[in-house]
Amino acid sequence: MTTLGSEIAAARLMAPFFGASTVVWANTIAVVLVALSIGYWVGGRLADRHPHPEGLHLLVLVAAAMLGIVPVVAGPFLSLSVDAFDTYSIGAFAGSLFGVLALIALPILLLGAASPWAIRLKLANIEHSGQVAGRMYAISTLGSLLGTFLSALLLIPLVGTTRTFQTFALLLALIAVTGLAARWLAGAAAVGALLALPGGAIKTAPGERVIHEAETEYQYVRVVERDSGERRLELNEGQAVHSVYRPASVLTGGIWDEYLVAPLSVLTDPPGRVAILGFAAGTTARAYARYFPETRIDGVEIDGELVDIAERHFALERRPGLRVYVDDARPFLRRATEAYDAIFMDAYRQPYVPFYLATREFFALARDRLARGGLVIVNVGHPETSDALERTLTATLRAVFPHVVRDPAEARNTLLIASDVRPSAARLRQATTSLSTDLRPLAQRAAERLAPGLDGGEVYTDDWAPVEWLIDSSIIGYAAGEG
Repeated sequence: MTTLGSEIAAARLMAPFFGASTVVWANTIAVVLVALSIGYWVGGRLADRHPHPEGLHLLVLVAAAMLGIVPVVAGPFLSLSVDAFDTYSIGAFAGSLFGVLALIALPILLLGAASPWAIRLKLANIEHSGQVAGRMYAISTLGSLLGTFLSALLLIPLVGTTRTFQTFALLLALIAVTGLAARWLAGAAAVGALLALPGGAIKTAPGERVIHEAETEYQYVRVVERDSGERRLELNEGQAVHSVYRPASVLTGGIWDEYLVAPLSVLTDPPGRVAILGFAAGTTARAYARYFPETRIDGVEIDGELVDIAERHFALERRPGLRVYVDDARPFLRRATEAYDAIFMDAYRQPYVPFYLATREFFALARDRLARGGLVIVNVGHPETSDALERTLTATLRAVFPHVVRDPAEARNTLLIASDVRPSAARLRQATTSLSTDLRPLAQRAAERLAPGLDGGEVYTDDWAPVEWLIDSSIIGYAAGEG
């Protein structure tokens, strides 16, 4: 139970730093399996040398103590790990592998050693060895099932990743001390004391404070407020900023502002209906309410808690023209019956890009939901000077749309604009005359940046989309200075 519960919690623990891709999951599972294999071998030898229950109980108590401190050291350790590995040309694959190895391999190894030890103690005679081993494996498998559901469906959503580790550790410790002398009760008490420790907060920069933090079903979330009153929605230990709020202006100076003018490279008027896939705290929707109040917006956000945060901390108002859906982007589009003038794709987060939102089939679905002459805008986040992901997404978009152009709006963010109508810098310049005065400079700069999409990428499909490896190679290339 604890082994599988810890495996689920470990993947969750690393997701803010390395994402939740199949690569990270593969590393987590592989490390757990290797640790268990070594543990089975070690446990068999220890059981033959020390065939008494006290040794087994002590082993489990040590494993409980080690497991309990994993989340205590995880934050600083993984932060250091991701910085070091990005710097020294190693991406999420090696980083997550090293992270899991260092954090959970040893306690899982000790837990693996408990199984053969328990079988050895339970064997009364050789005639019943098969029955005893079969019963132990059956109990073990049921425990694995229980641990999986306890962690994924109950503990992580209710008490968070840190408390999940510590709850399993405390259960282990309480079981372990039942077969030990009274002096070992202090060990269980020490493991239990970990539950009294605060979960810990990520450090903030001078002049800012955390006004909200939570661990949702999908990610770690916090809202940071600066002395100026500006607020940022940070996901996954601050690795990504997904929304910005400024009290005096809906403009942020960031990538969200570009969505106000980019559609005018294709459309002659502001879009009448927009779908925002990756709504976060509604920064783009708030700006549209200010400058284009007639635009009807369907915002789609997979994490419902972000929508609550948007209303509490980011001044999001549920106006008549705004509908917010808590849903995954692709199922939402599949069920949608509206015809959108523009679809904004802003659901990618480094280092994790959901592969099913980056394929030819997905973009074909988006095209089917567009009104005649509509457009799709994809926000591509990438390391500076690395364009591998952009090239791949451009090639994939071109497999669906006849025209794809790029707007390298920021060093780490490029907007890809795809449509059946050729996006035009001249059309965008012409639209500036009808825009608000504070949007005109945005449109003029965007028109100057507009350029043909990059060549050289491969087309991703639902069957083949190795986006995790692409991102890792981008990190490696950037760290190595290859671009």
